[in-house]
Amino acid sequence: MNIEGYHVPVMLKECLEGLQIHPDGIYVDVTFGGGGHSRAILEQLGPKGHLFSFDQDPDAEQNIEGTPSNFTFVRSNFRYLKNWMRYYGVDHIDGLLADLGVSSHHLDDAERGFAFRFDAPLDMRMNTRAGRTAAELLADADDRELTRIFTLYGELRQARRMAQAIVKRRALQPILTTGDLLTTIKPMISPKAEKKELAQTFQALRIEVNHEMDALEEMLKAAIGLLRPASGKRAGGRLVVMTYHSLEDRIVKNMIRSGQTDGEVQKDFYGKIIAPLKAVNNKVIEASEEEVERNPRARSAKLRIAERLAIN
Repeated sequence: MNIEGYHVPVMLKECLEGLQIHPDGIYVDVTFGGGGHSRAILEQLGPKGHLFSFDQDPDAEQNIEGTPSNFTFVRSNFRYLKNWMRYYGVDHIDGLLADLGVSSHHLDDAERGFAFRFDAPLDMRMNTRAGRTAAELLADADDRELTRIFTLYGELRQARRMAQAIVKRRALQPILTTGDLLTTIKPMISPKAEKKELAQTFQALRIEVNHEMDALEEMLKAAIGLLRPASGKRAGGRLVVMTYHSLEDRIVKNMIRSGQTDGEVQKDFYGKIIAPLKAVNNKVIEASEEEVERNPRARSAKLRIAERLAIN
């Protein structure tokens, strides 16, 4: 595997400790990327252990060279986790890792359109073989839909004004590149907060283009069903998830708390909470100051760890 120049794994030590890896266990890394986390997991697995790693981006597959026989790469969106595990005959897994951050590779690849510092086609698809691009989204969505996207996924106060400006601009000229978009929305953005608000704008479009929240919910529901329940002296399988956006973190927190994306808890006849998971860390884990200094993209990462409970 070659991770140099692709993506520096965030909170690697904390993730490995959270997984509590058994050498003979079955694990899933649903965000392979440059392979940093996957490689570290494989180093702790014995010949009877196995790791399945997912990534829908064709570029990520270039990093699997030299992997051992107890590794399987799955070129797919992690929302199809349940289907693929059934395909491989896996009923239970001992741990699942998800690093939901955008890789350095994506942000640094000008042609993918993920970053506002390059003038490039507005693509933003993680899977370049399918789905509509950000340019197509901006051409089709009405101002109400665009306002929703910028408000919900970008938390931008000027979301409505930005949406109206996009609709007005595209009536005269298509918005096809990052440069076209910047020209359209910059008048609505505060110069003092330009870098932050542009990043929030691009984040919002990326989340919508890739249906990231829907995929996250589907993956988490599948993970709960796949994680090995606690039995006897053996603890249940571990769920280890890193988020970089408040909406992602809320979904993960709710799933850990209640097994439901809305966080609504269910209780039995005696008032006892029924939940498939228990939080291992009640307080979210964040990267150390030293790591943030080495890798600034770790600054916004929030790590949550949960364990599968026994089935009553």
